[in-house]
Amino acid sequence: MKRLYGRWMHKRENHLAFRATNRVVREFDWGLEWTSGWPCAQRFPRNGHDPESYLRLLNQAGLDNSQEFFDYDKPRDFRLDGNLLRFTSAVHTPFPANNVMHAQWFPAKQKPGARRRAVIVLPHWNASAGQHAALCKGLAALGISALRISLPYHDYRMPAELQRADYAVSANIGRTIDATRQAVIDVRSAADWLEAEGHERIGLIGTSLGSCYAYLASAHDDRFETNVYNHCSTYFADVVWIGLSTQHIRQGLETQIDVERLREAWRVISPPSYSEKYAAKKKKSLFIYTRYDTTFPPHLSEKVIETARAAKIDHNVVVLPCGHYTLGEWPWKFIDGYHICSYLKRNL
Repeated sequence: MKRLYGRWMHKRENHLAFRATNRVVREFDWGLEWTSGWPCAQRFPRNGHDPESYLRLLNQAGLDNSQEFFDYDKPRDFRLDGNLLRFTSAVHTPFPANNVMHAQWFPAKQKPGARRRAVIVLPHWNASAGQHAALCKGLAALGISALRISLPYHDYRMPAELQRADYAVSANIGRTIDATRQAVIDVRSAADWLEAEGHERIGLIGTSLGSCYAYLASAHDDRFETNVYNHCSTYFADVVWIGLSTQHIRQGLETQIDVERLREAWRVISPPSYSEKYAAKKKKSLFIYTRYDTTFPPHLSEKVIETARAAKIDHNVVVLPCGHYTLGEWPWKFIDGYHICSYLKRNL
């Protein structure tokens, strides 16, 4: 029965994954032009390096001083129009639409004398603007305000030539790092606004790609005391290489690079690079993964849990008997939402 259920679940995952027919296989590119704004590139300009060795140098320099790598100038133009917050991203890109951060605001009613709590919600890769709104409304009903941000190159921020958020994760090595750095900095900037609005406790909820971004942000910011990682995995390269959703990206990569070299090229944006830094901050964390995930394969999620245990991170684990895509379907999305909301209600 268990095998039959597993086969059915994988069949369902494949069906949901390949409903999208607009995936594009893009050519491999080292993307060195995207490194110019990184602090480590300004300290170590290219001097006869071949592209791969230069990216390895920048990765090591970024890891050696990751606080600097993810540092930023605080935005000064926060604008709340109704329930839509906008501000200029501290990371500049060639795409004007992507340079403006958008976040949907779901304020909770505040009880007199209660501490003001808020969470920043980071959606999954290729999420539409309306997704995750139900979770945000549920949190607001529990007294926790929610700020649902738009990831780089997503929804409001998507360049006109795209149909999908291809520039966030792609076969362009440097651009993928830059998009991740921008996401982390945008999250920290959003926390600046929440603090200015009087919120005393701030948490993070990240789903799939948003989970990676959330971990990196929390590892570099003491304000995020309570975190939920909805789908969790290890090295950025491993997920892209073996995940079902990213096979079109692998097709662009594998003509020029293998997974071991790719792992080195993306170390600076991989959560395992910061496990010790994260553990030292004494945060509370909920890790959620699914048993039949073909996008974030379970053995990668289990490595995350092993690392958390070894590092003595204060954490809880939820394993759901569904997959990456089916988590968004009935009844799993409601079960998932229950675990997220109840954890934050207790711990934030």
